[in-house]
Amino acid sequence: MLNNKLRAFEGIILTGVVAAALIAMLPLSASYAGDKDMERTITVSATGTAEAEPDQARITSGVATEAPTARDALTANSEAMNKVIAALKTKGIDAKDIQTASFNVEPVMDYSKDGQPPTLRGYRVSNQVVVLVRDLGNLGTVLDDLVSAGANQIQGLAFEVSKAETLKDDARKDAIANALRRAKLLATAAGAEVGQVLQISEETTTDAPVVFAAPRLAKAHDASVPVERGTSTLEARVTTTWALK
Repeated sequence: MLNNKLRAFEGIILTGVVAAALIAMLPLSASYAGDKDMERTITVSATGTAEAEPDQARITSGVATEAPTARDALTANSEAMNKVIAALKTKGIDAKDIQTASFNVEPVMDYSKDGQPPTLRGYRVSNQVVVLVRDLGNLGTVLDDLVSAGANQIQGLAFEVSKAETLKDDARKDAIANALRRAKLLATAAGAEVGQVLQISEETTTDAPVVFAAPRLAKAHDASVPVERGTSTLEARVTTTWALK
């Protein structure tokens, strides 16, 4: 009987200790929740831009050939493509700046108008390379040389800025300035002030090259193809969070 009373007494003491501990924690938890509720922030996304003049270009060009058999089409295509690549290297294009972009072999079908099933006419082989021209002063000449060497496909021309990442720093500064200006405008309208910056993140994007339509293929002539490089716009986008005070 005595042991049972002792156990009951110990249980009462333990329950009292736990309850006291819980009561002691209540003001702290309430205070913490209140602090969280009082934390005010503003998050703004903005973009910035910088202008730069392209200093290099990529040409997508190649050769397409047709023949009665796939083997004949491949042989003819390989011979023509070797001449094109050799001509590019002769004109000073480094081998590392010539990269195969695509290679296709496909049947060529004749479709009758009288409802008959299509018949196999032969095969078409196309081989394309991307050529990086680092000296834009020679771009027109390179285009002319491609056609002269036998290229009968020029899919496009894209201008690039080789130091785009460094030049993009001005766009990043512009983006932060725009974000801060917008944050101050919104905070003032809400009766608050912008405090210290809490977080900055940049949206990672790949700047689209300035693409021009492929020039019309024609027999090479004395004057090189006229080309205008124009100006490229580099863009940066940031998302920034500030504390409000």
